[in-house]
Amino acid sequence: MVKRKWIAVLIVSSFITGAGGMYGSLTVLNEKEHTVQPRESGQGQATSEGLPDELHKVQTAYEVIADQYVEKVDRTELIEGAIDGMIGSLKDPYSVYMDAETVKQFEDSLDSSFEGIGAEITVVEGKLTIVAPFKDSPAEKAGLKPKDQIVEIDGQSVSGLTIYEATKKIRGKKGTTVTIGIIRPGMTKPLDVKVKRDNIPIETVFAKTKVKQDKRVGVIEITSFSEDTAKDFKEKLKKIEKKELDGLIIDVRGNPGGFLTSVEEILKVFVTENKPYMQIEEKTGRKLPYFSEKKKVKPYPIAVLTDEGSASASEILAGALKEAEGYPIIGEKSFGKGTVQQPVPLGDGSNLKLTTHKWLTPNGNWIHGKGIRPDIEVRQPDYFYAHPLQVNQPLTREMNNDSVRSAQTMLDGLGYAPGRTDGYFSTETEKAVRAFQIQTGIKETGTIDKQTASRLEQKWIEEMKKEKNDLQMQAALAYIRNLDK
Repeated sequence: MVKRKWIAVLIVSSFITGAGGMYGSLTVLNEKEHTVQPRESGQGQATSEGLPDELHKVQTAYEVIADQYVEKVDRTELIEGAIDGMIGSLKDPYSVYMDAETVKQFEDSLDSSFEGIGAEITVVEGKLTIVAPFKDSPAEKAGLKPKDQIVEIDGQSVSGLTIYEATKKIRGKKGTTVTIGIIRPGMTKPLDVKVKRDNIPIETVFAKTKVKQDKRVGVIEITSFSEDTAKDFKEKLKKIEKKELDGLIIDVRGNPGGFLTSVEEILKVFVTENKPYMQIEEKTGRKLPYFSEKKKVKPYPIAVLTDEGSASASEILAGALKEAEGYPIIGEKSFGKGTVQQPVPLGDGSNLKLTTHKWLTPNGNWIHGKGIRPDIEVRQPDYFYAHPLQVNQPLTREMNNDSVRSAQTMLDGLGYAPGRTDGYFSTETEKAVRAFQIQTGIKETGTIDKQTASRLEQKWIEEMKKEKNDLQMQAALAYIRNLDK
């Protein structure tokens, strides 16, 4: 299983942390279709001694440090440090070195479930950044969101940590708690978010049918692209197609990516042979288009839902359906990851995960760092973007901080009219807090203590999960239903 998967993997996402390992980036399971070419001749050719000229200096440095450094040196650590240094010089967050222990964690994370917090992280402009929390994961329930920057783990700075070192600190046994210090756009101070680790099942496809106004619309949500995602997707699609569909919505919001071949197999269900579903660009600049053999499009319209947590393989899917077949993207701009990684075993259980290719949309667009803009841009209600409440001491009238602002945003979204949402705890805000406390059976004080904050967050999460409040989904349903009017 492990060797087959390592041959298989070109990587199009980032790293699932809290997952008990790292899920990988854009991942290729077909080594015949997606291969890494041997290095070009010229620079770096081995000498008669079997060592490239430019590596003699490295060998000399290694021997001098190992033999003459004032303290005892672990030679294995020297080698791994050198490899880390070479990878670091690329300034590519998606190219990394994994020691044997980390590789084992990666392999474990490909199983049917794992223990952790259920969020994926990457590096953006040198900052550890959450790509997306998994659906219904502890990370999602705790309020972690795409683009949150991780600055501390259990009170310790992440400065200097590699993505894998950070992952090791975040993951852990079910039932234990980790505190993630984050910075989020719009916040003036870091926020500590406590997350209780749990068992995270890897179920990636959720399907349902919605019937309204004589229209039968299928909705399939893909939360990540695992090895079995395409198979599950096809089975669920076939099931909902047993009765005639008037349209299909494919929801990849918060989907951080996964196996390339998984998204390819799904695209081959929808994209015809007339246009490539993607292109792979090699180091030389040569572009290789990939085509489906499908003759006809589906007999119903399709829309794709994306947000800023839709990354990598999700962007391949959205870009292909948009540019190859003209299906609209609805929601928010995607994350923006347009590179492909290849894991290279180093013989001792360790691996390099190296960026080897770019992927391009059917029209040849490289979305790296830019994302894909939706055809129909829809922002969720403001309270969807509120921060988790951090109440070390009760929030009271006249206070002015980020926690008050988040509480006001939640109260406003729940219909309690706090009067303002700028972080100043006004008289109107106090009245709203009192009304909330009365209606939820909490002692009426007008202040937000830990009990009130906990209940407010609970109601906030419940409100976000109500489909009527999901404006992006409602927009997609309206698009399908209004097509023949």
